[in-house]
Amino acid sequence: MANVISAPIFATCLFVAMLLLLEIGRRVGARRTAGDSEDAKPGLSTLKGVVFGLTSLILAFSFAGALSRYDARRQLIVEEANAIGTAYLRVDLLPPDSQPALRERYRRYVDSRLEVYRRLPDARLRAHPHRDRVCDH
Repeated sequence: MANVISAPIFATCLFVAMLLLLEIGRRVGARRTAGDSEDAKPGLSTLKGVVFGLTSLILAFSFAGALSRYDARRQLIVEEANAIGTAYLRVDLLPPDSQPALRERYRRYVDSRLEVYRRLPDARLRAHPHRDRVCDH
């Protein structure tokens, strides 16, 4: 366990290394192109356009994926609510003497499902305790 580095220290070291290498690359690039005229750098703007285009595509696909997962989750919740409602209405088709007990069971089932959804954010917070933490500074 002595060789394990904590995540914040590793992330900080990685960030500093990235900044250092970016600065070295900027200085090397500036030194190489210092004597060139503007006509000698025609491909540089094309390269910048390609990089920005690819970055925007990655960003767009990330948002599209998040939106589709959100819509799928909403659809599942609607389908579950419709299924529970339909099953509750089907109790009317049973003999009248067994309906009250079954309706009570459905109420308890719905209450338990609601309790699960109420506790879901707490379960996520327990799984990832540092997420959604509010700083008290």
